[in-house]
Amino acid sequence: MSTTTNVLITGANRGLGLGLIKKYLQLLNHNIIAFVRDPSSPSSQALSTLPTGTNTNIILVQYDASQWNSAAQAVKTLREEHKITKIDTIIANAGIAKVYPLIKDADPKDIREHFEVNVLGPVALFQATRDLLLAAREEKPERQPIYAWMGSGAGLLTGGPDVASAAYAPSKTMLNWYGMRLHVEENWLASFILDPGWVRTEMGNAAAEVWGLEHANLTVEESVDGMFEVVQGATREKFGGRLVEYTGKIEGW
Repeated sequence: MSTTTNVLITGANRGLGLGLIKKYLQLLNHNIIAFVRDPSSPSSQALSTLPTGTNTNIILVQYDASQWNSAAQAVKTLREEHKITKIDTIIANAGIAKVYPLIKDADPKDIREHFEVNVLGPVALFQATRDLLLAAREEKPERQPIYAWMGSGAGLLTGGPDVASAAYAPSKTMLNWYGMRLHVEENWLASFILDPGWVRTEMGNAAAEVWGLEHANLTVEESVDGMFEVVQGATREKFGGRLVEYTGKIEGW
């Protein structure tokens, strides 16, 4: 029986993905699978230079969340080139937030692009990795595999931020439904949605600038440290089908 834990993180070379990669690489006996759009880019190549725990490795794989078939091709690469036969934890982090229009100004091309990346991307990723998650369950029946969708407080229907966001925010609202529903459909899996908070990533600070603020609220380290604890302690019973803040607080919709 394998003693190595396999963790897959998408959008792994920047922002929250990079923060999560750094955190997981500190663990022992792990394969950390980094799905990135361009493995040859300097930011992706730099992942291989990060410090790691004993017997922990990083695997770089090309993946584009905007392309439906990309997840299946990436999984094929994992199986054939890297001999990965199971995945224990997936954090579907890759996403975009490019524009923040009022509804009256929203361009359907922008709405569609955010939907394709932020919703269809993680749906395709689950379909492509489902058998690998099942294999992890079969190997360790006492441990539920984890599929964590990267959500956002922007997608809340009640209590969300009072700002213009007619392309990004509704994509995250739709994502909540998929995370909730997957919990119902796959009773062997711990599926839930992570709310990382409003973080000082390039994306978070760009939104702050649009809204006339200096920067987002949280540092990457604060958000990542909290999300790491949430994911590491996650079970169906504790978080399944729920929206979970980086603090561990279960939120409404």
